[in-house]
Amino acid sequence: MPSPLVIIAALLTAAAPLLAYNQAPSPTLLNQCLAFGTWGGFVLALAPGRLSVQGWPLQAALLALVGGVLWSWGPGQLPSSLALSSLSLLLGAMVLAWAGTESARQRDGVAVFTAFATGLLVAGLLSVLVALVQVFLPDWADGGLIAHSGLVGRAVGNLRQPNHLCSLLLWSVIATVALLELRQLSLGVAVAVVVALVFAVELSASRTGAAGLALLALWGAFGRGLSRPTRALLLATPLIYAASYGAMLAWGEWTNQAFGAEARLAAAAGGIDSPNTRSRIWGNALALIAQQPWTGVGFGEFNLAWSLTPFPGRPTAFFDHTHNLPLQLAVELGLPLASLVLALLGATLILGWRRSRAAGGAIGVAGMSAWMMVLMIALHSQVEYPLWYAYFLLPAAFAGGFCLGVPAGALPQRQSLAGVVAGALLVAGASVALVDYLRVVAIYSPGEAAGPLARRVEEGQHSLLFSYHGDYAAATTPELGAGEALAFERAPHFLMDTRLMMAWARHLDSTGRTDLAVVLAERLREFRNADAKEFFAVCETPGAAEFQCRTPTRQPNWREYLQPLPPDGVGAAGAARAPQPGAAPSATQ
Repeated sequence: MPSPLVIIAALLTAAAPLLAYNQAPSPTLLNQCLAFGTWGGFVLALAPGRLSVQGWPLQAALLALVGGVLWSWGPGQLPSSLALSSLSLLLGAMVLAWAGTESARQRDGVAVFTAFATGLLVAGLLSVLVALVQVFLPDWADGGLIAHSGLVGRAVGNLRQPNHLCSLLLWSVIATVALLELRQLSLGVAVAVVVALVFAVELSASRTGAAGLALLALWGAFGRGLSRPTRALLLATPLIYAASYGAMLAWGEWTNQAFGAEARLAAAAGGIDSPNTRSRIWGNALALIAQQPWTGVGFGEFNLAWSLTPFPGRPTAFFDHTHNLPLQLAVELGLPLASLVLALLGATLILGWRRSRAAGGAIGVAGMSAWMMVLMIALHSQVEYPLWYAYFLLPAAFAGGFCLGVPAGALPQRQSLAGVVAGALLVAGASVALVDYLRVVAIYSPGEAAGPLARRVEEGQHSLLFSYHGDYAAATTPELGAGEALAFERAPHFLMDTRLMMAWARHLDSTGRTDLAVVLAERLREFRNADAKEFFAVCETPGAAEFQCRTPTRQPNWREYLQPLPPDGVGAAGAARAPQPGAAPSATQ
């Protein structure tokens, strides 16, 4: 039996995906800080012992990713704020994987997993209540306790994404099954819980969630050592989903309202084609891999490289991820390193399955349930990118470490000072990140005592982890002036959008790099974004000479945009237009 402190810490981890309150500019940053802090508290309570070699494939995969970030940051040009944010997440995942492996190896490993599963179950059940309010009582969603759903008739949870809600709900189903097998829940309670969780999956209208139910049914059909009631419950999950769909269809007809799943099916049946399908972004990613197969574009640089590479039939949305884990690793790390990471992750799944299957008994149940959680999030990672969020990455790392650590015989309980320090560092890191984030919040949501915008933006640009938000504000607010050159050097690495691309093109033209500005404008045209209509309106005038109206004379490689300006701050063409000493300033200066 774990200590009460471990149980409390596990229950507190449920808070991260349930937090609805957020502060611009990031809708999930507070959730991620809370996840870092609560999972750090879980590690602190566990105080895991000496790192064993059993968790080597997962630790090696994470370490290889750390190397990829360092390469993109050092020899590459990834800004330090983005690099440090990624390194923090990866190092946190290594700590949670260590805690999972060592917990499984000890005599109270089953009890620790029970606490872990209970935390996930609590998060899932409370998310069911959120989903019910968002679909049936949307006026109750105040944005503070329950998030508004931006998708009419669909549940999005407090994480504001249907697929994220489903990932959490399906983890909760696995946790329920584990607790049933470990005799921590009665059959009647487990059935009621699973019905509620699957009903909430249907309310999200997520196809990813529906695919996850098929995986649960396969577990029920082929899982070894499951009791007959548990096997039947797992096999019934697709049927529960179908019944939920039928119930919602009847409710929709009765109330004369459409619901999410029906609307999605109607759109598919009507042949409604979106330019932003995953197949399109996957095709673009494959093209980038073919262009840079060995070293990739650099960790965290997919959006920048993709936005600056010609793709006439590109999606019209600004994708910051390929929505497929293998493709993302290949395009950013290059095929050699990506293959190594994927091989290590594959070894994690294979060894975790073998060890959990061979263990048998309660620890085998715990190990196999942890393995199913990893497999479920791996499935979702083929069409989404949940592991880029701390509230999924950290528990997934713990579950992966746990199934690797499942032993044939349990060791005496061991704790270490190193484990205490590691957990404390995660908690402290969450606090530091939160305070640092408030520096950029002040730009977008100033308080009564806030200073002028220029000073707030300058302060945001000095943020340790989130300076890219300050850079974006500086780059897209030309009247600020100060910090503009630094802003355009760093902001495009985070996420390109119409506003930033227009501002950057103007900056390139004003600093003498007009050829790059012309090509950047061409890239912006490919997105066919309505917000750029005014930017290109000048081209409707016959003989317009503005840079956005010109035809590119060459197609520069996207890395040319990252080359620094000469020491004088302008290129040759810009120097020709620069005011000479003693000249009267123009009205625009």
